[in-house]
Amino acid sequence: MQVHRDLDHLPEFRNAVITIGTFDGVHAGHRFIIQQLEQAAAHCGGETVIITFDPHPREVLLPKPNNIRLLTTLPEKIALLERAGIHHLVVVPFTKAFSELSARSYLEDFLVARFKPHTIIIGYDHRFGHNREGGLELLEAEQKSYGFELIEIPQQVVHDLTVSSTKIRKSLQEGGSRLANELLGYTYFLSGTVVHGDKMGRQLGYPTANLHLTDERKLIPAEGIYAVWVRLNDQENLLPAVMSIGFRPTFNGTDLRLEVHLFDFNADIYDQQLTVYFVDYIRANEKFEDINALIKQMDKDSLKSRQILQQEAATAGSR
Repeated sequence: MQVHRDLDHLPEFRNAVITIGTFDGVHAGHRFIIQQLEQAAAHCGGETVIITFDPHPREVLLPKPNNIRLLTTLPEKIALLERAGIHHLVVVPFTKAFSELSARSYLEDFLVARFKPHTIIIGYDHRFGHNREGGLELLEAEQKSYGFELIEIPQQVVHDLTVSSTKIRKSLQEGGSRLANELLGYTYFLSGTVVHGDKMGRQLGYPTANLHLTDERKLIPAEGIYAVWVRLNDQENLLPAVMSIGFRPTFNGTDLRLEVHLFDFNADIYDQQLTVYFVDYIRANEKFEDINALIKQMDKDSLKSRQILQQEAATAGSR
């Protein structure tokens, strides 16, 4: 897959079959649209082209409290779309000025002039241009003039896509990682760098890797304890682990910590990259009366995580 970030130096696409969207999560619903792209491209001997935006349009158009938490960062989205077999991904820098293009200019100067589309696949409710003034009706009216075919994604499919994204976020924010993974079609993950903590876990007999996220916009699942797989740097093998997300209530913590205890592992991995895959939620955080009570619960959490991961490995095979 070729990734293009400079709109002034796009290649001459061959019978471009395009669609437009944020594709956050690249979840199972998105893969239906990708299949539509592939089928249309095969029919006309064309290339599949996805147009996406960075940053997410909501980050530019809405006040900060409304900013969306991303299911996938841009590098993650690129990797998932490449795995899906897309020919071209065009990353459009989303700016206030871009959002203020008229619908006519968006169609003529952006879509037609830059992509020369053979086919445009778009949702029935897709809006574009300043104040969302353009939509399917404009594309339908102008498709003959500009020589492109138009394929409408039906209302039910668009609804399912929206529901899926909402359900994924809601599930993750409520500890429902298994449902989220089912809707995504893969295991939800966070990536970051291992940073120094206060070494409290080591004193408890459970040394942890403290994770600093690569992108702070990434959605962090609900606070609690999780069974997780961990990938160290780009190594192929996954390592079993248990993860805590929370404020460490037993120690009256004030900052959110992402802490991973890797089983049967004692190497120095500071400043290295970890990717954590969320297999299942074990329990909510709670404040324990003393350190011994906390350690006993950590023993139970570790055992539970090992059991979950062993079962997952046996039923799903290697990732």
